[in-house]
Amino acid sequence: MASPPLICPSILASDFAKLGEEVAAIEAAGADWVHVDVMDGHFVPNITIGPDVVKALRPHTTLPFDVHLMVAPVDPWLEAYRAAGADVLSVHPESGPHLHRTLGRIRQLGAKAGVVLNPGTPLSVLDEVIDLVDLVLLMSVNPGFGGQSFIDSALRKIERTRALLDAAGSKAHLQVDGGVTALNAGACVAAGADALVAGTAVFKGGPACYAANIAGLKGVAA
Repeated sequence: MASPPLICPSILASDFAKLGEEVAAIEAAGADWVHVDVMDGHFVPNITIGPDVVKALRPHTTLPFDVHLMVAPVDPWLEAYRAAGADVLSVHPESGPHLHRTLGRIRQLGAKAGVVLNPGTPLSVLDEVIDLVDLVLLMSVNPGFGGQSFIDSALRKIERTRALLDAAGSKAHLQVDGGVTALNAGACVAAGADALVAGTAVFKGGPACYAANIAGLKGVAA
């Protein structure tokens, strides 16, 4: 039996009026990481969570903070989010001119370094930085908003990314984000993903449902 995937609830789908309680609730419900979607209204058409909010949330959970930076330029924000409590910092190749330098800086700061590939971003961008990557995040929607539908062609990209990581001997996590539900999570894991970002699929129904929602996503590898 395959290991269950890491479940990384996206707090973008949580109740923003109760963020501290929501983060504590998903930890109690069995989440593995807390996924924080940072959007700047420039790189993507939405504005979400600044470093001060991340800092305020940090005392509410012991789970790793998995921070997805949808901002450009991204380099000026790395230190602030790391200082706020980010454990993983993931960046888009399009959000700065020097991906190699950016990933190296993330590691210098003591965080895990992730690369995010949009549906239209080719896998070839990983070729020259694979040794600096702790996480590859494949977007199965175009970033900017929660609640979008999964793009089915992402499954083939997951397979190709898994093959690339295995061929390189990389231990990087392969994470999928966008429209992930209990209906397609199994296909994502079968294709090679070992971490799933889910927003609506975790937070639907309120706190009483979180444990069952997370267990449903974890059970896809059984």
